[in-house]
Amino acid sequence: MAGAIASRMSFSSLKRKQPKTFTVRIVTMDAEMEFNCEVKKQILDEKIYCPPEASVLLASYAVQAKYGDYDPSVHKRGFLAQEELLPKRVINLYQMTPEMWEERITAWYAEHRGRARDEAEMEYLKIAQDLEMYGVNYFAIRNKKGTELLLGVDALGLHIYDPENRLTPKISFPWNEIRNISYSDKEFTIKPLDKKIDVFKFNSSKLRVNKLILQLCIGNHDLFMRRRKADSLEVQQMKAQAREEKARKQMERQRLAREKQMREEAERTRDELERRLLQMKEEATMANEALMRSEETADLLAEKAQITEEEAKLLAQKAAEAEQEMQRIKATAIRTEEEKRLMEQKVLEAEVLALKMAEESERRAKEADQLKQDLQEAREAERRAKQKLLEISTKPTYPPMNPIPASLPPDIPSFNLIGDSLSFDFKDTDMKRLSMEIEKEKVEYMEKSKHLQEQLNELKTEIEALKLKERETALDILHSENADRGGTNSKHNTIKKPQAQGRRPICI
Repeated sequence: MAGAIASRMSFSSLKRKQPKTFTVRIVTMDAEMEFNCEVKKQILDEKIYCPPEASVLLASYAVQAKYGDYDPSVHKRGFLAQEELLPKRVINLYQMTPEMWEERITAWYAEHRGRARDEAEMEYLKIAQDLEMYGVNYFAIRNKKGTELLLGVDALGLHIYDPENRLTPKISFPWNEIRNISYSDKEFTIKPLDKKIDVFKFNSSKLRVNKLILQLCIGNHDLFMRRRKADSLEVQQMKAQAREEKARKQMERQRLAREKQMREEAERTRDELERRLLQMKEEATMANEALMRSEETADLLAEKAQITEEEAKLLAQKAAEAEQEMQRIKATAIRTEEEKRLMEQKVLEAEVLALKMAEESERRAKEADQLKQDLQEAREAERRAKQKLLEISTKPTYPPMNPIPASLPPDIPSFNLIGDSLSFDFKDTDMKRLSMEIEKEKVEYMEKSKHLQEQLNELKTEIEALKLKERETALDILHSENADRGGTNSKHNTIKKPQAQGRRPICI
């Protein structure tokens, strides 16, 4: 009886019994990795329902966190063959081979280039927290009529589910609309702030479960209210340190990116210089070969010209001998007419022969002149080839390079933290600033969510044709119905429904 009386208390009284000071624990990287692995395990074990298209996106972020940026030369086909990335329910639901799933995961994995490991894990958690069953603790209860139901406790409030449908709550009680939660023996009572709404009562079977439910309600309600208050001085200092650490990591990533870019540019410049050097070597080799051919041609032409000149001299000598023979024949006195006629005939033949030999000598002289001219042209070509080879050998090998200015990012702005005490009384300016920050983060999150939803819808459309209807589970059917209705029955939309519509009593 004493335990029942002690458990009948409101959130306000529970809050007064909490100590006024609290210690904010810094979550280390190992703790974040452990929590992320636990969420991934629950999704793969199907303890948290995840749609097929969201499963592919989560798998791509998991690959980014493990392997880093996508590199086609390293991450070749089949590198995800031994990885467990998708729930078995999703794999059995579609007529798709492991290679087809890997292709779709790799396509999104390539789009995450540039994200660090902690950023990829944070994106994984941001997507996972939007799943209907994420962070919900289910307990079997009965209402006052004896109907079996499920109570879901999470960071948004209390939700009442049908035992066959853990995705869509029948009714939800947000934390900011609950005035009091109490239990006596095995009966729980939820009293809303609006007195026109009936009190909801339900029973649980075990006292240990009742205490666990009450502890979860207290903890989630306390966190819900703490998130809507201005941060204390200690939390503000920790947030400032986190922002400084984030800015430092961003600067480090930018520096590494600049160094990587400069290294790639230097490698490209080196390859270009090596290519140009190889090209110049080939040109020099070709010029040497051309020069050798020109020298050989010049030698041949010179030899031929010499032979032609000797032949011309020989023909001129023969022509002189023929002339002398003709003169001798003319001088010889032939007494008889026959001898005179024969002599005249021989003289005529000698004149014809002399004329032919003169023409042949003239032709040989012209041919010798032509050969001299060809020799002169060959020597001119040899001179030009030597000049070209000299120009190639004296050409500069490495072009001047301009230094690349490395501009440092601007200094990190300092943060001035002013606080008189650890109390939760803040000025209107602090509340307005806090509201503006929350609104800004909300707008950025909505833009990212809109882009992400478009990607998910595109993937869902691609794989819908390969879906096996006979292998759909009850959760798949419920999720499809909710998606067809535009998600109007999700736990998020149920909370956003105004409670003042008709002020009808709660009937479950």
